[in-house]
Amino acid sequence: MTLVFVFLTIISCCSNVVLLEILMKELPGCGNIITFSQFLFIALIGFIFTSKFGSVHPSVPIRNYILLVIMYFAVSVSNNCALNFDIPMPLHMIFKSGSLVTSMLLGMLILKRRYSISKYVSVLLVSIGIFIATIASKRMKAEDLEFRAGDKLWIGITLLSFSLLMSAGLGIYQETIYKHYGKHPLEMLFYSHALSLPGFIMLAGDISPFIPLLSKSAPVQILPILSISKMWLCLLGNVLTQYICARSVFTIASKYSSLTVTMVITCRKFISLIFSIIYFNNPFTLAHWLGTFLVFAGTLLFADIGSFRYQRKKNQ
Repeated sequence: MTLVFVFLTIISCCSNVVLLEILMKELPGCGNIITFSQFLFIALIGFIFTSKFGSVHPSVPIRNYILLVIMYFAVSVSNNCALNFDIPMPLHMIFKSGSLVTSMLLGMLILKRRYSISKYVSVLLVSIGIFIATIASKRMKAEDLEFRAGDKLWIGITLLSFSLLMSAGLGIYQETIYKHYGKHPLEMLFYSHALSLPGFIMLAGDISPFIPLLSKSAPVQILPILSISKMWLCLLGNVLTQYICARSVFTIASKYSSLTVTMVITCRKFISLIFSIIYFNNPFTLAHWLGTFLVFAGTLLFADIGSFRYQRKKNQ
């Protein structure tokens, strides 16, 4: 069953990234309305099916969700906001690919964990592979990395660095909650999104201007009597795939360690990069093939089948 959720994570998250890239290209700066739409939809689904319109009490005390909500909201918003501060997309992806290393380091510092040599090597291979493939996906000219916007670019880099650390900390905190209160992935998914909604009040001024812009794009015929704006259709697809992606990730997090979850997400990011190269007709160079080899070699090294079987039996 876990493999099903891994498959759903990869397919839905990759589709989500493609739709996000389309939206960002058509409507630069629309990151916050995308994030708000995702949070609102997931919260509504959770309110109906998980909390049964508020009639089901949470298994985990609400006070324990507060820190998780703050961290999850901060990661989601800072990631999208960084794109508004002259951050080149390759640089954005390089920072995000560092989450695997950060997760391992925080696991060592906070949870006092130690990993096998093969785990260290696999993380290194995956990180180097993604770095090489990302750089190769677009030649970063010197002027792209110049701080031509002054403080704006520094703000973007700061947001990405903050998001990277918070994301790794979030995974560890999720694992801690599961250890103390049991595994309730759908409940955690609901409360992490529903309790975050008030935070978007601070971003209302950035969200509202994009609502009419979404309607101005070319219409797409869905049915003979129904058409919808292309951008609204992309936003709807992005929201639906985000729900499937988030639900799958939270379910995997309830079964395996934060490092394992980060490995799945990291591989998903790499596949998204390759798909983006093909979809947007970017060249696939020798460097991309080298990156592909390193990522999949690292993934196979990390995926110790015996360890997975032992962990599955332990969880049953």
